[in-house]
Amino acid sequence: MGESYLKPLHCGISVADIEASIKWYGEMLNFELEWCKEVPELNAVLAFLKHGDFEIELFQHHESMPLPKERLMPDEDIKTQGTKHVCFETQDIKGLFDRLREKGCDIVMGPNPMEGTLMGFIRDNNGTLIEFIQKNL
Repeated sequence: MGESYLKPLHCGISVADIEASIKWYGEMLNFELEWCKEVPELNAVLAFLKHGDFEIELFQHHESMPLPKERLMPDEDIKTQGTKHVCFETQDIKGLFDRLREKGCDIVMGPNPMEGTLMGFIRDNNGTLIEFIQKNL
């Protein structure tokens, strides 16, 4: 493989309530809890969730601050420097969004056509943006 080999491993997300977020990611996106523990040196609780080969690392810092309002909308969030969102590929975005809508998920936009794909955004239970793309229409 060598040093040029890169494979997505995980995405870190800071949350207000780790138990609520573990439940949300399980119910909405079928992530399964791998482990959860207090990490005193970080003044936080950490959890790892897994779906297939991809993991989400959740942090509940004991002095966390909510997302600023401008970070809640994709078109506004891109004005602020830094990481923007995680994106998942799906084979049936319309079916996925229908299922998420039925479960009460916060759908921000879409699915909308974009350069030969369908794309859309949701927010998790903390307001973090998550994108989905269906390729090869």
